[in-house]
This record gives sequence, structure tokens and C-alpha cells, in this order.
Amino acid sequence: VVQALRLASEGRGGFTIQDPFKLKRLALEFGIKPDGKSNTELARELADRASYMFGQQEGELLLINRAPKKRVELWRKLGIVPRGIDREVVEVMHRTTMGVDNDYQNILRQGMRTALADGWGGSMIATDLQDVLFRSPKPIRSSVNLGVLKRDQINLVVHGHEPVLSEMIVAASREPEMLKLANEKGAKGIVVAGICCTANEMLMRHGVPVVGNFLQQELALVTGAVDLMVVDVQCVMPGLRSLVGCFHTQLVTTSPKARMPGVEHVEFHEEHAIETGREIVRRAIANFPNRDPGKVNIPDAESDLVAGFTTENTFHFLGGRYRASYRPLNDAIIDGRLRGAVGIVGCNNPNIMQDWAHITLTKELLRNDVLIVTSGCAAIADAKCGLLRPEAAFESAGPGLREICEAVGIPPVLHIGACVDNSRILTTLIEIVSEGGLGDDFSQLPVAGSAPEWMSEKAVAIGFYCVASGVLTHFGTPHPVMGSPAVHQFITEEVEKLVGGKFLFEPDPVKAAAGIIEHLDRKRAELKLAPPMYTPNKVLQGVPVGV
Repeated sequence: VVQALRLASEGRGGFTIQDPFKLKRLALEFGIKPDGKSNTELARELADRASYMFGQQEGELLLINRAPKKRVELWRKLGIVPRGIDREVVEVMHRTTMGVDNDYQNILRQGMRTALADGWGGSMIATDLQDVLFRSPKPIRSSVNLGVLKRDQINLVVHGHEPVLSEMIVAASREPEMLKLANEKGAKGIVVAGICCTANEMLMRHGVPVVGNFLQQELALVTGAVDLMVVDVQCVMPGLRSLVGCFHTQLVTTSPKARMPGVEHVEFHEEHAIETGREIVRRAIANFPNRDPGKVNIPDAESDLVAGFTTENTFHFLGGRYRASYRPLNDAIIDGRLRGAVGIVGCNNPNIMQDWAHITLTKELLRNDVLIVTSGCAAIADAKCGLLRPEAAFESAGPGLREICEAVGIPPVLHIGACVDNSRILTTLIEIVSEGGLGDDFSQLPVAGSAPEWMSEKAVAIGFYCVASGVLTHFGTPHPVMGSPAVHQFITEEVEKLVGGKFLFEPDPVKAAAGIIEHLDRKRAELKLAPPMYTPNKVLQGVPVGV
């Protein structure tokens, strides 16, 4: 993303600056004085400074200063402020080499330092610069599930986690030349649809429909209607290679870091982004006549959704154009209409029935007047279940949350984007603390995080930067540390005394909800807030809900 911003400053690759306001705000934060500079000049300097943060060896990462002062002072006291993004990765790899660091608490402190370099470094930089390049999201309507694929149109599915190429594919698919070429091949149009986090990125900026989350990538191909699936990195099943052989579908890899034997590779380089996007769209169009109508079976499954909520636009949908503020949110928590807020994020796990834990936990918290923010595969799970519609407030939310959603016109579950966009949760917490009335540090807020179906290594890093930021973080299954009672006790109990956050491991989503609610109520009591206005009469049973 940083490289794409640099190319935008040079007028190369097809990239442009689509949010100049955020560009200027970030430039000031990075210590760049505008002084009459053009947007392209600011973009160049910002790209250089952001790039430096990955390799810097001394000092502190700039963006940690966004956190409350009390939190930054604690990180410094503990010696876990990241010095540079890549440096911390190298150091944690060295410490875990045979014969180096064998003090588990010392290793885990460096693990937290590395995780903070992700959440308050690489992830935050990526989200901010994607907003500059591809425009900051605004609430947008779209649809989700396998039914978004069309029999009479070219279906091109983007899958992975790097939106730089996908942005160019979407742009190319809408060019008149491509649409004309599709018509000549007998198609009525071109559907670009997404899977996993690329889907979330395209959804929140362009309204591109979502085919599904991690465990639906094979099902998308089994419809027989996908003309081309293009993948980059992360969460791409190697078994796709054998599956496409049963259909006409072309599978194309694009990253030099993620190739598959026997699969066609179109290597992506940022400086040729728009040309590569056009080539991939042309390949999909050319393959459309090879589709076998007898193998096409698209389920009649499609749900409406509203996506694209961010830290910045929350000001406006809460307070309006002239009274933009987080005050209504803070007041709702203070007076007890909202019990608190929880970020539910993360993967699907093949060991769990798809989406069950996400949806069960979400519904249980909603009816207890807990506002949910969601990203990644968890967001897609909620969307398929209809929880990203404003109407869901009347179907699933408790009376306090329902009242707020009705007044503001928002869903009870707010879609904030892809896995990388979990940093939007951190910046939202910054605004809640800054607004006042709920303490002066994240650890005092009645909030929590959860990854009910986690399975990826990145979930551990995300979980640890949430814990290190002072937030209770639930994982549906434990980290693979149960062989060490000391490590298990440290990350689920003792670490709270150090950083104010800890892990909660609980596979049953109903029991997990109970643990999270207990935590929210304890934080409310510590802040001497009024008890929640409403209490449900009964709890859900540990059975699949809405799947």
C-alpha cells in the first residue's frame, strides 16, 4: 500500500489520491508541513515516512502516540513500545531460536511488542493509506452470499487480502471497453464479487457484492458459475487447484509470495497495476463461453447489508453534519442504554460449524444491549444472517440498543472492513476516551474483543495487540499453549496486572457471552456507572442460531 501511494505521487500504476483531506491530515501527523505543497508532493513525503517506519531501528513508532497518554506511559514503563515494525519481527524470531530466550514472560513481552507493531504500525498505516488512495468508506448498501453470482453474466471472484490489485480489477471491469467485450461474448455484464477480506475492502468502498467468507471459497467454485478466481495472499486453500479442474473456472495466482503448483500465475507489480487488472478481466471474459450450463447451480441465497462504518464517519452518523461527535455513544454507555461495545472479528474455523459461533455470540450480546463492531469473516457471517441490516435492531437487539439504532438509523452490528481494518477499532476507542466520561485509558472502558472461530496465526497477533492495549479478548479455542500451565495462567490472568487486558478462552459462545457481559458490568461498576437499563429474561441455549 505504501508503494502504491508512492506510485500515485508519480502518476503511475493507475493509482490516484481519492481522499485529499485525509492525506493532508496524515501529513501533518507525520510531521510534514504542507507549505503550499501539491497533493502529489505530500503523498510522496508521506509514503517515504511510512516506508521508513517498517525499517527503523531506533526510537518509537509514531502512531503509538495516538493512544491515550496513560497507555503510552505504561508501554514505555514495560519496555514494549515498538521501535520499528520489521525490527520487532526479527527480534522475536531471534529470541525463539534454540538456545536464546527461555523466560516465557520475557518472550511474551516481546510478543506483545511485536503485536503492537502490527496493530499500531503496519495495520494502522495500511488502513489509513488505503483510505487516501481508494477513498474513505461511507455506509453503503450491497448484498452477500452465493446468490450474488449470476447465470447470464461473467463472474469474476477476487479472494485474498491485498486490495491494491482488486481495486484495479473493479475499475477495469467497469470500463466501457470491457463491458462491450463481455456483451460480444454473450454476457449481459460483469460481476466482480469477493471472498474473505478482499471482499470486505471492495464492499465498503464500491458496494461490490460478497460471495462469502473463508469456508465458502470452495462452494463458490462448485456453483460452476465462476469464470475466473484471482487470489493473492492469506486464507487461500491449496485444494482450489484440484477443484477448478472439475469446472471451466480459471484460477490465477498473483503474488510472488503465494504460488500454487500447476496454477497459472500473473504476477502483480504495483507499477503495472491497472494493466494487470485489465488482463485478468479479459481472461474472465474470454472464459465465459466455456461455461457448461449443465454444471451451473447457484443457490437462491442472498441477503442485504449495510457496510462501511469507520472511526471518522461515526462522528457524522451519531451527531449529524453540524454536531458531529462521539458524545451520543458515550452518553448511551454512561446512562446504561448500551451495556458496552464488543468487536467480533476473525476467521472461520473448519473445526466448528461454519458461522455458528460468530452468530450465536453476536445474537446473545445484541439482546443484552451490547453494540457490535465486526470485520473480516465474522462480518460476512453476520451479513449472511441479516444482522448488517438496520431492521435487525428490531429482530435481535435489546430495547436499549434498539432505541439507539432506531434513532440513528444504523444496524446493531457495524461493519468496519477487513482484518487489517481492526485498527479502526483502536482508533474508535481513542475517540471514546477522548470524548470523556469513561475513564482515561482503554482498560477502563466497558469493551471487549472476540474471535470466536479463529484459526490463523495473524489472529494471535491481533489478539495480543488488543490485550496489550488493555482490552479483554475472547478466543473460541485456546492458543496452543495448554501444555504449559504457567503460560496459560500468565496470558489469561497475570498479564492483566501488567497491561490491563487478558485472554478469555471459551469454545461455547453462550458461555463466552456470559463471561464478556460479566466483564462489561465489572468495568461499569468500577467507573461507578448506572446499571444497565434493561436485562433479558432468558439466555440462549448453546445451539446453532440463524445459520
